[in-house]
Amino acid sequence: MNKKFLFSFICAIALGTIVGKYFYNETSAKTVFLEDDIIFLQQGVYTNKKNMEENIKRIDPKVVVEDGNKFYVYVGITKNKKNAQKIKAIYEKKGYDIYEKNLSVTGEEFKNNLEQFDLLLEKASKEEEIMTINEVVLANYEQTLQKS
Repeated sequence: MNKKFLFSFICAIALGTIVGKYFYNETSAKTVFLEDDIIFLQQGVYTNKKNMEENIKRIDPKVVVEDGNKFYVYVGITKNKKNAQKIKAIYEKKGYDIYEKNLSVTGEEFKNNLEQFDLLLEKASKEEEIMTINEVVLANYEQTLQKS
Protein backbone atom coordinates (compact mmCIF):
# COMPACT_ATOMS: atom_id res chain seq x y z
CA MET A 1 0.00 0.00 0.00
CA ASN A 2 1.24 3.45 -0.88
CA LYS A 3 2.27 5.64 2.11
CA LYS A 4 0.75 8.71 0.45
CA PHE A 5 -2.61 6.93 0.07
CA LEU A 6 -2.52 5.67 3.65
CA PHE A 7 -1.72 9.14 4.99
CA SER A 8 -4.59 10.68 2.94
CA PHE A 9 -6.97 7.97 4.15
CA ILE A 10 -6.12 8.57 7.83
CA CYS A 11 -6.44 12.37 7.38
CA ALA A 12 -9.87 11.92 5.74
CA ILE A 13 -11.11 9.76 8.62
CA ALA A 14 -9.77 12.20 11.23
CA LEU A 15 -11.30 15.18 9.43
CA GLY A 16 -14.62 13.35 9.07
CA THR A 17 -14.64 12.56 12.77
CA ILE A 18 -13.92 16.17 13.74
CA VAL A 19 -16.56 17.60 11.38
CA GLY A 20 -19.12 14.99 12.47
CA LYS A 21 -18.53 15.74 16.14
CA TYR A 22 -18.88 19.47 15.48
CA PHE A 23 -22.23 19.08 13.69
CA TYR A 24 -23.49 16.66 16.33
CA ASN A 25 -22.70 19.17 19.09
CA GLU A 26 -24.35 22.01 17.15
CA THR A 27 -27.60 20.11 16.56
CA SER A 28 -27.66 18.84 20.15
CA ALA A 29 -27.43 22.43 21.42
CA LYS A 30 -30.36 23.43 19.22
CA THR A 31 -32.46 20.54 20.46
CA VAL A 32 -31.87 21.59 24.06
CA PHE A 33 -32.88 25.13 23.12
CA LEU A 34 -36.12 23.94 21.54
CA GLU A 35 -37.00 21.95 24.66
CA ASP A 36 -36.73 25.20 26.58
CA ASP A 37 -39.21 26.97 24.33
CA ILE A 38 -42.54 27.80 25.86
CA ILE A 39 -45.85 27.95 24.01
CA PHE A 40 -47.48 31.36 24.26
CA LEU A 41 -51.08 31.54 23.13
CA GLN A 42 -51.39 34.90 21.44
CA GLN A 43 -54.68 36.65 20.80
CA GLY A 44 -53.13 39.44 18.76
CA VAL A 45 -50.49 42.09 18.17
CA TYR A 46 -51.51 45.74 18.17
CA THR A 47 -49.74 48.95 17.26
CA ASN A 48 -52.50 51.18 18.61
CA LYS A 49 -53.06 51.02 22.38
CA LYS A 50 -56.67 52.29 22.18
CA ASN A 51 -57.62 49.66 19.58
CA MET A 52 -55.98 46.98 21.70
CA GLU A 53 -57.81 48.05 24.85
CA GLU A 54 -61.13 48.09 22.97
CA ASN A 55 -60.58 44.67 21.40
CA ILE A 56 -59.50 42.87 24.58
CA LYS A 57 -62.04 44.29 27.05
CA ARG A 58 -63.89 40.99 27.35
CA ILE A 59 -60.85 38.71 27.31
CA ASP A 60 -59.91 37.40 30.72
CA PRO A 61 -57.36 36.33 31.79
CA LYS A 62 -54.66 37.92 29.65
CA VAL A 63 -51.21 39.50 29.77
CA VAL A 64 -50.23 42.46 27.62
CA VAL A 65 -46.54 42.78 26.79
CA GLU A 66 -45.35 46.06 25.30
CA ASP A 67 -42.32 45.77 23.05
CA GLY A 68 -41.33 48.95 21.26
CA ASN A 69 -44.48 50.25 19.61
CA LYS A 70 -46.29 46.90 19.65
CA PHE A 71 -48.60 45.36 22.22
CA TYR A 72 -48.70 41.55 22.37
CA VAL A 73 -51.75 40.00 24.01
CA TYR A 74 -51.22 36.53 25.46
CA VAL A 75 -54.05 34.44 26.87
CA GLY A 76 -52.12 31.33 27.84
CA ILE A 77 -48.62 30.03 28.53
CA THR A 78 -47.55 26.38 28.73
CA LYS A 79 -44.78 23.96 27.82
CA ASN A 80 -47.26 21.19 27.00
CA LYS A 81 -48.89 20.97 23.54
CA LYS A 82 -52.02 19.23 24.90
CA ASN A 83 -52.47 21.93 27.54
CA ALA A 84 -52.08 24.58 24.85
CA GLN A 85 -54.88 22.91 22.89
CA LYS A 86 -57.14 22.85 25.98
CA ILE A 87 -56.70 26.58 26.59
CA LYS A 88 -56.88 27.47 22.92
CA ALA A 89 -60.16 25.55 22.51
CA ILE A 90 -61.79 27.53 25.33
CA TYR A 91 -60.94 30.88 23.74
CA GLU A 92 -61.85 29.73 20.24
CA LYS A 93 -65.23 28.56 21.55
CA LYS A 94 -65.72 32.16 22.70
CA GLY A 95 -64.95 33.38 19.16
CA TYR A 96 -61.30 34.44 19.45
CA ASP A 97 -58.56 33.51 17.01
CA ILE A 98 -55.60 32.23 19.01
CA TYR A 99 -52.11 31.67 17.64
CA GLU A 100 -49.36 29.53 19.11
CA LYS A 101 -45.98 31.20 19.38
CA ASN A 102 -42.86 29.50 20.75
CA LEU A 103 -40.69 31.82 22.84
CA SER A 104 -37.78 31.40 25.21
CA VAL A 105 -38.09 32.72 28.75
CA THR A 106 -35.13 33.49 30.98
CA GLY A 107 -36.73 33.34 34.45
CA GLU A 108 -35.80 30.00 36.04
CA GLU A 109 -38.35 30.44 38.82
CA PHE A 110 -41.12 30.99 36.27
CA LYS A 111 -40.05 27.94 34.23
CA ASN A 112 -40.10 25.77 37.36
CA ASN A 113 -43.51 27.08 38.37
CA LEU A 114 -44.80 26.54 34.84
CA GLU A 115 -43.83 22.88 34.98
CA GLN A 116 -45.87 22.47 38.16
CA PHE A 117 -48.86 24.32 36.68
CA ASP A 118 -48.63 22.15 33.55
CA LEU A 119 -49.01 19.05 35.73
CA LEU A 120 -52.17 20.54 37.20
CA LEU A 121 -53.47 21.51 33.76
CA GLU A 122 -52.94 17.98 32.45
CA LYS A 123 -55.29 16.65 35.13
CA ALA A 124 -57.86 19.46 34.80
CA SER A 125 -60.87 18.68 32.66
CA LYS A 126 -63.44 21.34 33.54
CA GLU A 127 -63.24 24.71 31.83
CA GLU A 128 -63.37 26.55 35.15
CA GLU A 129 -60.40 24.57 36.52
CA ILE A 130 -58.38 25.11 33.34
CA MET A 131 -59.03 28.84 33.33
CA THR A 132 -58.22 29.22 37.04
CA ILE A 133 -54.84 27.54 36.57
CA ASN A 134 -54.26 29.56 33.40
CA GLU A 135 -54.99 32.78 35.28
CA VAL A 136 -52.39 31.90 37.91
CA VAL A 137 -49.80 31.12 35.21
CA LEU A 138 -50.42 34.45 33.48
CA ALA A 139 -50.21 36.35 36.79
CA ASN A 140 -46.97 34.54 37.59
CA TYR A 141 -45.55 35.51 34.18
CA GLU A 142 -46.61 39.13 34.70
CA GLN A 143 -44.72 39.18 38.02
CA THR A 144 -41.67 37.75 36.25
CA LEU A 145 -41.84 40.58 33.70
CA GLN A 146 -42.06 43.18 36.44
CA LYS A 147 -38.95 41.78 38.17
CA SER A 148 -36.84 42.04 35.04
